[in-house]
Order: sequence, then structure tokens, then C-alpha cells
Amino acid sequence: MTRPVLLTGASGTLGRMLASRLARKGYALRLSDIVAFPDPLPEGAEFVPVDLLDEAAVHDLVQGTHQIIHLGGISVEKPFRSVIDANILGLTHLFEAARQDRQRIVFASSNHAIGFYERGEKLSVRDPMRPDGYYGLSKAYGELLARMMFDKHGLESVHMRIGSCLPQPTEARHLSTWLSHDDFERLIVAALETKATGHAIVWGVSANRQSWWGDDDAARIGYVPQDDAEHFAPLPDQGDPVARRFQGGSFTAHDYTRGDA
Repeated sequence: MTRPVLLTGASGTLGRMLASRLARKGYALRLSDIVAFPDPLPEGAEFVPVDLLDEAAVHDLVQGTHQIIHLGGISVEKPFRSVIDANILGLTHLFEAARQDRQRIVFASSNHAIGFYERGEKLSVRDPMRPDGYYGLSKAYGELLARMMFDKHGLESVHMRIGSCLPQPTEARHLSTWLSHDDFERLIVAALETKATGHAIVWGVSANRQSWWGDDDAARIGYVPQDDAEHFAPLPDQGDPVARRFQGGSFTAHDYTRGDA
């Protein structure tokens, strides 16, 4: 029997959408989250509730799986204490468990790891990270943790710096950051199916004409986005002057005290 793919954060919006799509493609899935899966389980899937802070439970969770898609944790800006528990301690537990069985991790990183670059700047994944809050900082940590895990242990990983993964873009910023659900599926499948990844960083973005992001490892893992937010243009700009200045949008404006927007 094919060993299942583990999907954490399965009960969230993206997790539920992805679980359904991967099941239709024939993947056996082990779904996990701290809260119950709210939908009927996809065919061939099982659900195992786990708190990522429980190191022993995380170790048990990965036993018998093949690869890991990690969407779990906090996905919005929160105080540091909340973020460190789910996105740093929990993530570390998962990587430690994965390395014992040499399981590749496909990690939901974020554009908020580079959110304090100004809009219009063209970025490479080789540019220094500039997190726009504690959430973005936790994603930067995840990428660095995985770098260490690859250099020290040979653990493969793919880091998807997800932009704005929505059914369709709704504001001007999304013309640069939009990741369609179809392209998200393409990115996940490429990350799972490619023969070798090393430590790969890929912009989680569609083929948007106004994209700020390029020079990543997409070609190496075989990710070819097909959608373009430009089909929805023009769209209204949103947010205060800080949010409209920086690539991270509203996350940059949260608790911003410099007063120089």
C-alpha cells in the first residue's frame, strides 16, 4: 500500500481545499489539525487530531507517512507568545520528527518573510529576508531551520513563499501577489513529485504580469504557474499609507510606530 502524505493544518481554508484536490488526484492522505476536520473526509483519507506542541504526538503522527505538507500553525499576525508556540516550537517538533524518517517537508512559508520591501521592488529568493511582524519572523525561522536540517542531515524541503492564495484577487496588491487555487495545487504536486529538491524556495504566486518576485527554485522542482491576476484588473487599492507602501500590505501596518509612511 502507498504510504500516505501527511497534511497538517488540514481543517483550515487552504487545507480543506487542498485535501479535496489531492484526494481526487489519487493521493492517500493523513490529515491533521488541532481542531476537527469540518467536512466529510475525502476518499482514502484519515484524520488524526494533534497539537504540534505535543512533541511525542507529532513523532507518532509522522510514522508511516511518505512526505509532509505543513500548513499548520498560526496564519495571521499575533503576539509573539502565540506565534512562538505554534509556528516555532510546533514547527521544530515536526522537522525533528521528519528527519528521523527522512521525509521531505513542503512548508507553507509566506511573503511576510520579506514584507518590508517596498512595492515595485523586484526580489529574488536570495535577497535578505525582511519580516513584517512576528508571523513573518516565524516563517523566516522555518526557512532557516530547514536550511540547517538539509546541511546537517540531508533533509529535503520546499518552501512556498505564499502570496495571496484566494479564489480570485480582490485588491490592487493582489495583482502582484495572487496565487490561484489551481496554481497552488500545481505547486504542491510539483513539490511532492519532483525527484530531488534539496533546500528549495519558491514564490507561491501565479504567473502575474505585475509580480514583484522572481529568481527562485520553481524550475528546479518543475512548478509552472498558469494563471494571471491581470485578467481581473483594474482593482482598487486598500489599506492605510503603510499598507500601500510595502509588499506585506496590512501586516506591515500592524503596530507600525515609525510615523514615516
